[in-house]
Amino acid sequence: MKIPVARPLVGEEEVEAVADVLRSGMLAQGSVVTEFESLFAEYCGAAHAIGVNSGTAALHAALLAAGVGPGDSVVVPAFTFFATASSVSMCGATPLFADVDPRTFNIDPGSAGALIQPDTRAVVGVHLFGQPFDVAAVRALCDDHNLVLIEDAAQAHGAEYHGKRAGSLADLACFSFYPTKNMTTGEGGMVTTDDDHLAERVRLLINHGQSQKYLHSAIGYNYRMTNIAAAIGLVQLGRVEGFNERRIENAHYLDRYLEGTGLVTPYTAPDVRHVYHQYVVKLPAGYPLTRDVFMSALGGKGIGTAVHYPIPVNRQPVYENEHASCPVSDGLAASVVSLPVHPAVTDEELAYICDVVRGLL
Repeated sequence: MKIPVARPLVGEEEVEAVADVLRSGMLAQGSVVTEFESLFAEYCGAAHAIGVNSGTAALHAALLAAGVGPGDSVVVPAFTFFATASSVSMCGATPLFADVDPRTFNIDPGSAGALIQPDTRAVVGVHLFGQPFDVAAVRALCDDHNLVLIEDAAQAHGAEYHGKRAGSLADLACFSFYPTKNMTTGEGGMVTTDDDHLAERVRLLINHGQSQKYLHSAIGYNYRMTNIAAAIGLVQLGRVEGFNERRIENAHYLDRYLEGTGLVTPYTAPDVRHVYHQYVVKLPAGYPLTRDVFMSALGGKGIGTAVHYPIPVNRQPVYENEHASCPVSDGLAASVVSLPVHPAVTDEELAYICDVVRGLL
């Protein structure tokens, strides 16, 4: 039995949608992108959605639209994918690394608040692994200091916080449609916002700064989404709720049958919908196996695992700074393991995973 830790789910409907675009001859940005943007905005409960060619492009464009630039600083969590911080650096600004909550793995509002400086312009909160961060606490922090709040929702399509969907919880939100995300366009991303001015600014920046054809009013980028990507996205958008429900069911199964194994299973905060982009367990102090031995043992039984993320961003060579102390992030990086939870995992495979883990003790 071979169970990958992640697997994109695309079928004939996506193939046919792409073929339709190829037959049309309109391959670059066009009406298919516009339709996808409209439906994705409606799905998130946001006024605007702007399609781009990657989640990193979404973050970069959102930060630029928010006015982040050289001389500014932006608070980001240390325990996240590299692009959350590198997009800040791409603006010429400085990322300030906040530690994370030991239960949710999301940005710690107290740690974030202690970092705010006179030059701080924004806070980026990540809905890590599909669980929304404490939006109310971070929003209050931003309001107190007149900061822009940005959701990094790259892993949280369909996640909810107090009944509102990711993508509608901050000034701007950024999604990724990488193949292993909860829904995909192959590569791609989206920026959502309720602010008309910010939406207009993002659209300008992702299209070479053109206010009209061949009239460039800003230095912009070629971050446009293609009709090909949007065609896949339209099909996936119709499937994502089914995907998410299966992820949640799979996670709850793992919660039940990994109880008593010594692993620390994922914590879900009150009043949120966790959509389990990853199912991340912790090997606590005293667990009888090292992480490497645990992963090797599962791999030998055909069960894929991964570590998200083995090095906190503040520890990466390009950012390493003795003043950025994030002990919770350090501890998580040394102890977490992701197990298969994607929608293609069957009941039989879930039972097998749990039996193998139990057999290690």
